Formats: sequence, C-alpha cells, structure tokens
Amino acid sequence: MPMQIDLGPTASHFREEVRQWLRVNRPSNVEAVQSEIIGGGPDYDDWAKRLHEAGLMCVGWPKEYGGRGLGGVEVAVMNEEFGRAGLPRATRGMGEWLVGPSIIVHGTEDQKAHFLSRIVDGTDRYCQGFSEPDAGSDLAGLKTRGIVDGDEIVVTGQKVWTSGAHRATMMFCLCRTDPDAPKHRGISYVLLPMKKPDGSSNGFELRPIRQITGNSNFSETFITEARAPLSNVIGGVNNGWRVTMTTLGNERGGNATTQHAQYERQFWRIVDEARRLGRADDSIVRQELAWAYTHVEIMRFAGLRTLSEVVAHKEPGPAASINKMFWSEYARDLNEWVMNLRGAHAMVRPDNEGYALDRWQSDFLGSRSSTIWGGTAQVQRNIVGEQVLGLPKEPSGDEERTR
Repeated sequence: MPMQIDLGPTASHFREEVRQWLRVNRPSNVEAVQSEIIGGGPDYDDWAKRLHEAGLMCVGWPKEYGGRGLGGVEVAVMNEEFGRAGLPRATRGMGEWLVGPSIIVHGTEDQKAHFLSRIVDGTDRYCQGFSEPDAGSDLAGLKTRGIVDGDEIVVTGQKVWTSGAHRATMMFCLCRTDPDAPKHRGISYVLLPMKKPDGSSNGFELRPIRQITGNSNFSETFITEARAPLSNVIGGVNNGWRVTMTTLGNERGGNATTQHAQYERQFWRIVDEARRLGRADDSIVRQELAWAYTHVEIMRFAGLRTLSEVVAHKEPGPAASINKMFWSEYARDLNEWVMNLRGAHAMVRPDNEGYALDRWQSDFLGSRSSTIWGGTAQVQRNIVGEQVLGLPKEPSGDEERTR
C-alpha cells in the first residue's frame, strides 16, 4: 500500500467525518450509480441530491457562494475517501469545477449571486463551447461570432466535441466579438442558455458524435443566433481570454491532487488480471507492473505538490500542462500494454450483439483520445517549453520555409 502522509489534525478529523457519512449513506445500488456517471440517470441523480443535501457539493467554493469553504487539503481528502469507498463523488460537473471558479474570479457581484447558486442546486448544467472544427488546440483561432444587439449578445457559429451537451441547460461559450482585434483579444466568454423561456431551442442543433467505444458522449453543436443578456458575458465584452485561461487552468490542474486515485484502482485490477492469466510471476510482466506503480506514485506526489500550491493560494497556471501530459500519455501506454497482456482474447467482444465492450476494451479505446482532448500533448509541450522553461517560440510556417 502507498505510504500515508500526515496532513495534520484538521484533515484527519475531516477524513473521519467523511468516512462516517459514507458508511451511513452508502447507496445500495453502487453499480447503477457508477454506470450512470457520464450520461446521468435516476440513480446517479438521487446520489447527487443526497450529497447536495449533506453540503457536499461545490465544497471548495467560498461559503458565501453556496460552497463549504474547504481548502485544497480537505477537498483532496474528501475525493480520496470517496475513491477508497469505491463511490463516485457526484459533482455539478463543468459548472462546479470550470465555470464556477471562473465566475468567482472574474464575475461581478450580481453575476456571482445569480449564476453560482444555480450551479450549486443543479438548476444549471453546463457544457463547454470552446473547440471548433478549425480551432481545437489553437483555441484563439475560433470563428464563432458574437454580435452585441442592444442589451443582448447574439451568437452564431459551430462547436465540436461538446461533452454532455445532451444533458446541459447552459453552454459556456467563446465567441469573437471584435474580428479586427489581435488573435487573443476581441474574444468574449458568454453563458448561453440552450433553451428559450418557452422551452424551445435557443438556436442550438446537436448532432451526437459516435465514438470508437460505441458511445456518443459529445456532439457537434451548430449555433444559429443564440441570444443571451449582456449580463451573461463574464469578464466583459472582448475580455474573455483572461477568463478562458482561468477555466483552462482549472481544467488541466484542478484534478491533479486526486488524479492518481483512479489509476491506483486500475493498477490493482491489472494485478488481479495478471494473476488470473497466470502471468503474475513473469519477469517482464512484473517489470511492467513496477513501471505502472511508479507512475501512479509519481502522480500522487505531483498532486501533493499541486496541493501545496493551492494552499498557498496560487492560481493554476501553465505548469498544469505537465500534469495533463503525464497522466494522458501514461493512460494511453498502460492500456495498450494491458491489451497485449491479455493477448488475442482482448480483440474479441464479449458477445456478438451490438457493440458491447468489456471493461478493458473500453479503457483501451477511451484512452486513445486522452492525449488529444483538453489540448494535445504536442501543444502542452509548447506551453511548457515557452511558458515554464522560457524557451523561444516555435518558428512560424513562413520562417520555416525561409530556412
């Protein structure tokens, strides 16, 4: 078992509080709750309601905004205890860990009062409107337009890889509101309702994208004159890039303190699988298992380093890109190795009907996208090289051609 680190008496007391609550409130249908994590469902929604009633939703937010005001240490302890209990820590998704923190940093008091409470109680469920067909990793190249029309903003364009759009009621959307401004300026960060007050679409058309796993967890999104009040623009018109950097910093670094937990559970599943296959004593297999365990422990200690920065009230920055690269490339390489470990059997689906996959196949296929979404590994290396190490920027295409 990994070495335990004493985080102090306050964290220890809170850990026991969470353990006791989980023992008393553990759902009887854990497997149903787990299976509904991505798409949602009655069992998961009921679990989320119970957590909300217990004050265990948006716990890292300040109390004045509906949170519990927990520090980074307590949040990490809470996540760890849910992981140890084998239970999902239901959250308000992107609203809780991307939109809310950005509003807290950049929003007006009126915006905080209106939007944050609706995230905490689950009224608003957010999807992300950042990536576009020609603006994925190069996010500032977006073409979606926003036009100010009186006291409203009207948004038209196309987004892609919109996770959870089918369940969302709101989109946090980037649009270009000044086409003549430099690339990283003239962008606005808008909270767009996906429905009008009468329940009809607010200019949104969703086209589910079928993944290699057989699921459709995200969509192409076509936006035609979607309207929102100007009060839904966070950070002010044309000042959205700063807000975006806060959002991306939380996306890439916000789970660093608990990223290792899912891979630790996966590691022990792999050990059990190696034993089942009679390969646990194979020297090459043991070497690969040692490699995997080492990487999980590196994730854990890197998370503790991130936690120390949270305690010091440092805002997530470009160094979060290191964490994104590390876990995503590990996940890709590990799941490929597991498929090799299982041999030819890994290529056969459990049945001949539909597109059913076993857990290992699903992990393998799902991991293929991990080095792409949230910024490709190549772009993350550019960020680390330029913003962390201070290396010169890569030459443009024109400069390359003149060499």
